[in-house]
Amino acid sequence: MDHDLDAHLADAAAAIVAAVDLDEVRALDAELLGRRSVISTAKKRLGGLEADERRDAGRRLNEVRAELERLLGGRRTELESDERVHRLESESLDLTELDRGRRLGHRHVVTRTWEQLEDLFVGMGYTVVEGPEIEDEWHNFGALNFPLGHPARDMYDTLYVDYGESMSTLLRTHTSPVQIRVMETTGPPIYSVMPGRVFRSDTADATHMPVFHQIEGLVVDRDTTFGDLAGTIQAFTAAYFGADFESRLRPSYFPFTEPSAEFDIRRPDGTWLELAGCGMVHPNVLAACGLDPEEWSGFAFGFGLDRLALMRHGIDDLRELFRNDHRFLSQF
Repeated sequence: MDHDLDAHLADAAAAIVAAVDLDEVRALDAELLGRRSVISTAKKRLGGLEADERRDAGRRLNEVRAELERLLGGRRTELESDERVHRLESESLDLTELDRGRRLGHRHVVTRTWEQLEDLFVGMGYTVVEGPEIEDEWHNFGALNFPLGHPARDMYDTLYVDYGESMSTLLRTHTSPVQIRVMETTGPPIYSVMPGRVFRSDTADATHMPVFHQIEGLVVDRDTTFGDLAGTIQAFTAAYFGADFESRLRPSYFPFTEPSAEFDIRRPDGTWLELAGCGMVHPNVLAACGLDPEEWSGFAFGFGLDRLALMRHGIDDLRELFRNDHRFLSQF
């Protein structure tokens, strides 16, 4: 019996190693260990043997059966592993397939406009000054010659903060309060620009946002004239937009300047576009800051940073700047 079992084990081992898939392993399992297998048949014959022979034959049958189970289990594990690897390879996604290389971030178009304007005016001899976004009524309105009943003070236009006395603290509506703070703390001559974020009670649309950005300029010196203002505006136009653009000043009104003007630019196609407000610093504003209007004079101007970015890049909807759509912002 031992010789027959050894030959059977050798043949079975060769068949198990040759199995190419799990179906073949399952078929071999039934053939080698099932009810009609050589092992089962030999086991049934043990009853006809003498006790000593039956003990030895039974031990050998268990050894062969255990070896067959080991070989079948090992081959099954190998084929299951191969099948799993094949399935993973066939179902895997190449995560680098759509990689177009590393995309480095860059500064927002408004930030770049801000920095370009700062660099431009620093090159013209100005310093850059910033101030608080939460302001008091005096610096935002009173010192700038806004009368008490002026519409800009109304809650429909201004975002007031619940702090201190009613309507005494607010989110600044322009960067002009920084001009006041500079004149209060810095003696003339003053040549400064004030960029920053400002707030209005506006509904967002193509041309308005409740939060936007401005840059203002202030010059205070002896014998400063309206001609100096006009020359500064023209120098800015040529430096920022190019030599093909021209500027003009039209009469206007602002509480904090006298005389006041609107600043327009003419594009190469001949059309004029309103860009900013400007004017000579009002004597009442100088006096409110402790400067003698008889000794000192000056001019001020202000631009919307966001609007300049729109014009520079041909964008027709202000909201696009603040939607954080990478597809849009990556163009600039």
